[in-house]
Amino acid sequence: MNDSSRRDFLKTCALIGAAMKLGPFVGQEALAATTGPALSIAHFRSSPATADAIAAEARRLTQEAVNGLGGMGRFISKGDVVWIKPNIGWNRVPEQAATTNPDVVATLVSLSYQAGARRVIVSDNSCNPSVACFARSGIQQAAQKAGADCFTMEDRKFRKTNLNGKALPAWELYGDVLCVNKFINVPIVKHHGLCKATLGMKNLMGVAGGQRNRFHQDLTNTLVDLATFIRPTLVVMDAIRVLTANGPVGGNLADVKRKDTVAAGTDQVAIDAFGATLLGYKPQEIGYVMEGHARRLGTIDFESLKPRRIEAG
Repeated sequence: MNDSSRRDFLKTCALIGAAMKLGPFVGQEALAATTGPALSIAHFRSSPATADAIAAEARRLTQEAVNGLGGMGRFISKGDVVWIKPNIGWNRVPEQAATTNPDVVATLVSLSYQAGARRVIVSDNSCNPSVACFARSGIQQAAQKAGADCFTMEDRKFRKTNLNGKALPAWELYGDVLCVNKFINVPIVKHHGLCKATLGMKNLMGVAGGQRNRFHQDLTNTLVDLATFIRPTLVVMDAIRVLTANGPVGGNLADVKRKDTVAAGTDQVAIDAFGATLLGYKPQEIGYVMEGHARRLGTIDFESLKPRRIEAG
């Protein structure tokens, strides 16, 4: 980052820091003046087997899902600083479906730059040692090749932030996340032993620090508290492969199923409700999805949004 860009970035941080005293960080101001579909679902008719073909599928479906909403230009403007938040929580390879598909992430980086982004950051607060997770997931290499800054989080940069939530009055969040003006949440669909499913709102735990095991004492409310504060500009859900059991860590390829799908949307609750169905659950079976709906963060009835469905491949 050059000196001018750094000054602009620090000014943005200062403005957002002041805004935090008044209310949540909302990374979707560009949507206020635009209209368009709220949910887009892209699916491959075939299920390619080779690594190169799966990578091409991931890129194609990500592009199609975002285009189904009107294109990345609906969300990203010239000069934006964008944080892309995949799941890089575990020391797993992409085939094990515990981390977000690296080609989905790289495509979003490229689309953000094409739409005019000045800087794109890719990071996550890993559960396993970060350096190993970033490398083995394939995300760091793919993101950097696409032009993103991809780095592990530093403990010193987490700061206590007022969330005013039901279960989380305040929590340590990564300061740099609060200094961007666009935030794209990129979860992978997978099973979770406590809350049944790791989806978009669950993926937001990767911007939190501190003793995150405390979240698990009341995931129904802690996740919605966090989602109410963060409010991504866009959610892009990776379901090329899904982890159907023994999540969130996985490891057994027998637990991985191909769904050959990428969904994109602006309604956190709706996209999580759709994701739940890919694991065989009714959305009403996922506590935090129900709570998000009850708090009017979004709708659990994703079909009511008339999702744009795209068949490819």
